[in-house]
Amino acid sequence: MAMTLRLNDEQERALAMLAEVNGVSKHEAVVRAITDAAARSVRDDRVRALSRDGRERYASLLDRLAQ
Repeated sequence: MAMTLRLNDEQERALAMLAEVNGVSKHEAVVRAITDAAARSVRDDRVRALSRDGRERYASLLDRLAQ
């Protein structure tokens, strides 16, 4: 799928720097950034769910430890 990415000057410089630092094309830098952001989002959601489950499961123990 082809698409156009419109960037302002600052974003263009940041993308160029990211591509150069990683030794890849700007296209590849964008693809990697999207993939990394999606993976982080999924991991963050999973960590939040595990934290919530742990707090619920060990609520009474956590309350006792807090005293």
